[in-house]
Amino acid sequence: MAENSNDGADAHDAPTIKGLLDELLSLRAGIVAESAADRERIDAADPAHRDSAENLLYYLALRRRDLRPLQQRLAALGLSSLGRAEGHVLATLDAVLAVLHGLAGRPWRPLPATPPDGFRQGSDRLATHTAALLGPEREERGVRIMVTMPGGCADDYALVHDLIAQGMDCARINCAHDDPATWLRIIGHVRRAAAELGRSCRIAMDLGGPKLRTGPMSSGPAVARVKPARDAYGRVTAPARLWLSDEAAPKPAPAAAQACLGVPAAWLARLCAGDEVTLCDARDAKRTMTVVDKTLHGCWVELRQTAYIASDTVLRHRAAAGEGSKKERSETERSNSAAIAPLPPRENFILLHKDDLLTVTRDATPGRAGVSDDAGKARTPGVIGCTLPAIFDDVQAGEAIWFDDGKIGGTIVEAGPDALQVRITHARPNGAKLRADKGINFPDSALRLPALTAKDIDDLAFVVKHADIVELSFANRADDVAALQEHIARLGGGAPAIVLKIETRVGFENLPDMLLTALRSPCCGVMIARGDLAVEVGFERLAEVQEEILWICEAARVPVIWATQVLETLAKRGAPSRAEVTDAAMGDRAECVMLNKGPHIIEAVRVLDSILRRMQAHQSKKQPMLRMLQLAHGLPQNDPATPR
Repeated sequence: MAENSNDGADAHDAPTIKGLLDELLSLRAGIVAESAADRERIDAADPAHRDSAENLLYYLALRRRDLRPLQQRLAALGLSSLGRAEGHVLATLDAVLAVLHGLAGRPWRPLPATPPDGFRQGSDRLATHTAALLGPEREERGVRIMVTMPGGCADDYALVHDLIAQGMDCARINCAHDDPATWLRIIGHVRRAAAELGRSCRIAMDLGGPKLRTGPMSSGPAVARVKPARDAYGRVTAPARLWLSDEAAPKPAPAAAQACLGVPAAWLARLCAGDEVTLCDARDAKRTMTVVDKTLHGCWVELRQTAYIASDTVLRHRAAAGEGSKKERSETERSNSAAIAPLPPRENFILLHKDDLLTVTRDATPGRAGVSDDAGKARTPGVIGCTLPAIFDDVQAGEAIWFDDGKIGGTIVEAGPDALQVRITHARPNGAKLRADKGINFPDSALRLPALTAKDIDDLAFVVKHADIVELSFANRADDVAALQEHIARLGGGAPAIVLKIETRVGFENLPDMLLTALRSPCCGVMIARGDLAVEVGFERLAEVQEEILWICEAARVPVIWATQVLETLAKRGAPSRAEVTDAAMGDRAECVMLNKGPHIIEAVRVLDSILRRMQAHQSKKQPMLRMLQLAHGLPQNDPATPR
């Protein structure tokens, strides 16, 4: 009876199996034919990457089709639904075809273009390319950790040593900051610490690229606002602290100072602890400060009321009671006054609300805020410049523009040769402040900006000589990648690996073409630069876009670096958010996770190392790893035998 039941099931499934066989054979033939049309691009790849370039083209051809109906029918038979085909497209199709041939009672023979080592080829190639780019994996952690080096590392060997000891595998230097002398000291510390610890640590250098930013702003008022800390009842809990120093030889203000005031050295020399300093502030409010400490470089004064101190403010010294007669003290007060040195102007800004107009100009004339009426509505728009005038030849009316990492958004309502009129569509309810040197994004515009700037080309001479990896910022087109390769070849000497930073919508859309060009180099990788990318594609699309980047790069067997704001509040403030921990864990599907600098960066590296070690037992790319569950094991959480 059981045998008759099986025969019935086979007969019932025969049309389904035949239909699937025909569809899969047609699918396979189609993607092989489409890829063969791009044979020149495959042959142009480095010999070590030709099979990877071919697999990428297979995958792109596969994903041009909607496979969901086919997947459902395969899954109904308990077969692979092609969901893990990225690294080995033909091997996956052939495995399913072999089973279907068996179910149909047909002989199976490998088809043309079948890879000799099947499923192993994809994972083996990716592991080899990852080790070449980022160094060997650590024990129990295959995902590497990259850390952006603060400039202070140039003079702090202990910090570099501790970062490598805690798990840093790659030190990233941003060429947009500091100078070659500083970079060289950082590199020296990294090489020395890696050698002492017996660890591998690659040097990556990030070219600045054509970063679009707002131009300068006109100067604000030269006034310092200082205020004491108060409790909920308005009572002073801590006075404001100001630093007085010699105006002729100013020293950096201590971090605790709310303001630093320069005064004549002779006047400063007469101050003693306990003395009082009086002033009338910019509102003609009388204020009294007390001298609480004096050092060789200046003195501390404290103030228990809010004051607005302008550049023309006069300070009057009043010695502590008991020094000289009343008449002498009165004469001293009249003569012992000093005007403070000119204060630096405050940073100005443009306050923007939804529906406001803003003019973005081609020149570098200092920007200015708009003029508002009594109701607070702008009568004339604010004006601000743009650091890259070339974009005015490419942007058009109706396209989107974003400022300051997506904090302010607008639509271009008029695009002229020298100015853009922008209608603000996105700002905080109470208005958003737009300042100088803030990023600008044009996600809808076809900007013709080359990825390499003149400064980048100058920096390349240093990078090629000293770095293991060069990161190409704002990589948008295959021509950008080819230009970088040409400059590296022209410089001769070292040949650093190339990492493409994907941070624009155009870069994302052109990623396959850029990868095929990058595969001409012996070693390459991709960074998902999620800061600008989120603004460019929209925050709601970022998760989808970064998934596609991971899939395409796995198909090319190219390592991926998961970057921007990973454990950022931990690195900067000492404690992570729950969402950040989850985000860091998701980074396990990349080959490397990047941390940005911060005062708590060593702790951030330690925590990330722990997260990645734990996640390795649970996830490999898109594939869940079925490690024994702790709950299923039935052991208490603190049992030493419980797998972690």
